[in-house]
Amino acid sequence: MGKFEQYLQDFTNTVNFQDFLVNLFVVAILATAIRFFYIRFGNSVSNRERFASNFLPLALATMLIITIVKSSIALSLGLVGALSIVRFRSAIKDPEELTYLFLVIGLGLACGANQPLIAVVSFSFILILLYLNNLFTGKKSFKSEDKMYLNLSTDVEDLEKINSLITNRLAYVELKRMDKIASGLDLTFICKAKDIGQLNDLRNDLTGLSPKTTFSIIDQPDLIV
Repeated sequence: MGKFEQYLQDFTNTVNFQDFLVNLFVVAILATAIRFFYIRFGNSVSNRERFASNFLPLALATMLIITIVKSSIALSLGLVGALSIVRFRSAIKDPEELTYLFLVIGLGLACGANQPLIAVVSFSFILILLYLNNLFTGKKSFKSEDKMYLNLSTDVEDLEKINSLITNRLAYVELKRMDKIASGLDLTFICKAKDIGQLNDLRNDLTGLSPKTTFSIIDQPDLIV
């Protein structure tokens, strides 16, 4: 018997191929469902569609790794050594993104360990809780194509006045970041304007706030605040 045939026989003895296909199908469905849920109900300031496109390959890769190494201590130790040289340079600054990544990895782990029922039950329970939390906290979700960043630097330190000025002009305003700088305040808002006329009125109001006030408006940003 050749080495390849021996490998196939060993693999078949440790992994049921039919169960593997079922788990693969389950994790693909669940990861896709999480992707749509995150795009619709997420509140991250990053480009949610772009970020959520990683959910499916991440879940499938996690399941594949666990399926291969779960029956071999040698492979498990080799995997630890291989992953020790991997470095991820993109920092995740939003806790919500990290939460969804852990959820996707958890589904991959469950299905890789041949526990699809646990994956489905946990998935349903967690998403129901997230939906209810979103419903009762009253957080407004917005489409990525509608949102804009408004970055404002000013020597005026009356935050209520600034916020009131912006909310009087725009349909949706949410303060995401505030920094105290030597010359005053540096503020970042997520906004939504109905038309270009609202932006023009906002420009006039912000210009009249003070001579040292500067601002920028960025449509559909991909960067995290």
